[in-house]
This record gives sequence, C-alpha cells and structure tokens, in this order.
Amino acid sequence: MHVQTQTTPNPATLMFQPGRQVSPSGTHDFASPEDAEASPLAAALFSLGDVTGVFLGSDFVSVTRDPAGADWVTLKPVILSVIVDHFASGAPVLNEVAAETGPAIEEDPDTADIRKQIMELLDDRVRPAVAGDGGDIVFHGFSDGIVYLKMQGACDGCPSSTATLKNGIENLLRYYVPEVEEVRAV
Repeated sequence: MHVQTQTTPNPATLMFQPGRQVSPSGTHDFASPEDAEASPLAAALFSLGDVTGVFLGSDFVSVTRDPAGADWVTLKPVILSVIVDHFASGAPVLNEVAAETGPAIEEDPDTADIRKQIMELLDDRVRPAVAGDGGDIVFHGFSDGIVYLKMQGACDGCPSSTATLKNGIENLLRYYVPEVEEVRAV
C-alpha cells in the first residue's frame, strides 16, 4: 500500500492519502484521545503521543501534531506505519458513527430557503477546496444575517483560517445570498 502525504496550509497538520476510501459516512474530527474511542485508526494515531488531532475525510486522514513535540521528520514515518498497518489489518476505521453536534443556533423557520442556498454554496464551492487542504467546514446555522461555521481538520487552528472565513467564504456568501451579513466561526 502506498500512502501519499501532502502539506496543508496549517504547518502543524499533514494530510495522508491512502488511495482508498477512509470515511464513507462523512467527515469525523477527533480533538482528543477520548474523542477517538469511536475510531480504532484515530485511537492508534493518538497513542503515538505527539498527535493532538485526527480528521477523517472521505479519502484522506489529516493529522495534527503538537508543535512542542516531535517534528514531522520523526513523526511522519511512524504515522505512515500506523495507517498502513490499520488498513492492512482490515479493521474498521469507525466503530460507530456519532453525529456531529454544535452549539444550538436559534433559527427562524422563515429562513429555510436562505439556509438551503448557503448549504448548496458551501457544498459546491467551499467544501471541495478545504478538503483539498485536508479539512472540512460544517454549517451550524444562520440567524440574524450571521452564518455560523465550524472549521475542522487542517483548517481548524490554521493561521489562514480567519482569512479563509472572512475574505473567502464570507465574500462568496454575501455575493450570492444578499441576506448574509457576516460569517462567524463556532
């Protein structure tokens, strides 16, 4: 098995592409070893000690390292070994699928059409771009002109994530959906 690696805009995160499906049921973000109990692969990566985040995309795994820990030169071969061993074992990537929950955003039922437009733009124009950088963006709601989004994977904590939200996504949504006034991270 050959696993390709790719840098991301976040220097603390690398994207690993095993050349096969990783998560058939959407994306999954694990920020701690406790979160990773639902995924044998994520749990194995966290057991390395210097891993602070694991994100499972449809066909990639993004791993975030502790900047105070081992560097990529040391950590990357060990991560590659864990990924290859996991897929060679035939073990599932996920034991169970837990629904991603976020803060409750009180939404006006009259804005259902606006929410639909926002979600379509995110799915068609934004999510493919952020997936190419090893991350994802999740819609959490629309209320009073404000779109609430959560950055995941390599995008979470990335130095350019604020610029991505404000200069990229906010401008795109404001252009196509005049009711959008602002985008905020949750």
